[in-house]
Amino acid sequence: MAKQVKLKVEPRTATGRSAARRLKARGIVPAVVYGGKEKSQPLQVSARDINAMLSHASGENILVELEIAGEKATRTALLQEVQHSPVGGDVLHVDFHAISMDEKIQADVPLEALGVPTGVKNFGGLLEQNLRALAIECLPRDLPDKITVDVSELNIGNSIHVRDIKLPSGVIAKVQPDLTAFSVMAPVIEEEPVAAEAEAAAAAGPEVITAKKEEGEAAAPAAGAKGAPAPAGKGAAPAPKEKEQKK
Repeated sequence: MAKQVKLKVEPRTATGRSAARRLKARGIVPAVVYGGKEKSQPLQVSARDINAMLSHASGENILVELEIAGEKATRTALLQEVQHSPVGGDVLHVDFHAISMDEKIQADVPLEALGVPTGVKNFGGLLEQNLRALAIECLPRDLPDKITVDVSELNIGNSIHVRDIKLPSGVIAKVQPDLTAFSVMAPVIEEEPVAAEAEAAAAAGPEVITAKKEEGEAAAPAAGAKGAPAPAGKGAAPAPKEKEQKK
């Protein structure tokens, strides 16, 4: 279950970009808490404290008990959003969503596969995770850090749907039960180029060579054409002899 942590914060009076830059120079991060029955309240928190809280968190959902300086009562909140600098990754701003411990909340909880599917281990299949997080509803005290799903029994072609996931006590899913969370697909076998070319050639059939045939057909009428010399042989007239010159 999500661990509840205490965090000391102070009310914040100055707002705007220039004020945020001044806070950052002092090692302070601007924040805000909103929601619940009370109005939104600007806050500020030590960068060291917020970084320590984030580094020790075991999941994305963090329950925080805000100890606001100058106020006797604390405010319970869920860490809603953390804005980081694109350069360096420093925390720029933190949003807290105020909640009541006796009212249900909705959150997205990460899904984590446990084990190696038999279809992957024995048959070379591929595990696909279709849902990275599951939308759930529960009381704050029942909020899990993550939900683990045993996928070791999955064979090729098998799937685990939302309805198949065993949820912690007090937690219900807020998505369609038929949605696929995990599945094992058959391995993709790439066809070798040589075999593919051979199959393509076989499908096209043998090549027919017609060049010599066309040459023979063209030569036949040329032999019987008018004015063409008759072939030597039986029945052919002898060539006239030249008369000898009288001496």
